Amino acid sequence: TFAGLLAAFIALFAWGVGDFFIQRTTRALTVARSLFFLGLVGALTLLPWALPQLSRLWLNPQIGWLLLATGAIALTVAPLNLMAFRRGKIAVVEPIMGLELPLTVSLAMAVGGEQLMGWQLALIIAVFCGIVLAAAAQAPRRGDLRALLEAGSLLALVGAFGSALGNFILGTLSQLDSPLLGVWFSHAALAVGCGLYLIIRGEVHLLASDLRHHLGLILAQGALDTIAWVGYALAATALPIAVATTISQSYVAVAVLLGIAFNHERLRPHQWIGVSAAVAGVIALSAISG
Repeated sequence: TFAGLLAAFIALFAWGVGDFFIQRTTRALTVARSLFFLGLVGALTLLPWALPQLSRLWLNPQIGWLLLATGAIALTVAPLNLMAFRRGKIAVVEPIMGLELPLTVSLAMAVGGEQLMGWQLALIIAVFCGIVLAAAAQAPRRGDLRALLEAGSLLALVGAFGSALGNFILGTLSQLDSPLLGVWFSHAALAVGCGLYLIIRGEVHLLASDLRHHLGLILAQGALDTIAWVGYALAATALPIAVATTISQSYVAVAVLLGIAFNHERLRPHQWIGVSAAVAGVIALSAISG
């Protein structure tokens, strides 16, 4: 439907620009403090819509378990993704995170019973090849494979698998119940979990200074991330999870262009080939699937 496609494209641009601000925020603060603010902005923004729906959890235990899974995945995967942004080039990290696209589609096929065409598989293979080249810090050759990995790329790879599982669970939750409830719960889990971590580390007093000096970055990353997840969740209620994911994952192209234009990131020739192949594959898969 038009509403579903519109929501998916909103997620596309919000994620692309939002990840750019997330990288800036993690480098200005720390991963834990950036995640705390990201979760807090989303949780407070969506609280008026989520609060009236919490009473329904007692009527449907399945929704409760899905919410717990969403929160657990957010607390596990989000730190990995932000550490990847902090350590690596956004133009390399983003295409690797684009791996969550074929993984989410695979889950939608295997568990959700959605169909995948032959040409979609061909494009997924192209994305895989591009990701391998983009992740290599130097041209592939014999030797220590660990030396070939760009900083942050391994974290992004692990995060992509977790993100795929999170995408599928949130999409399923959105189709079964409220799309906003899952997004709110994951952000609330981040705020609470990271808040406890900061208390244990004795870093809570730094939050006030962060707000004074980096309020714009904090609000930008939080607002865009919340908009993106709400857009994806709403798209999943009107479209198959595989289609909603393929369209929204084109944010990789937006983030890569921002990283090159504003961060002045430089890629080696084989990485340009990999980034181009990964971005083109994701865009083609999104366009045709949409």
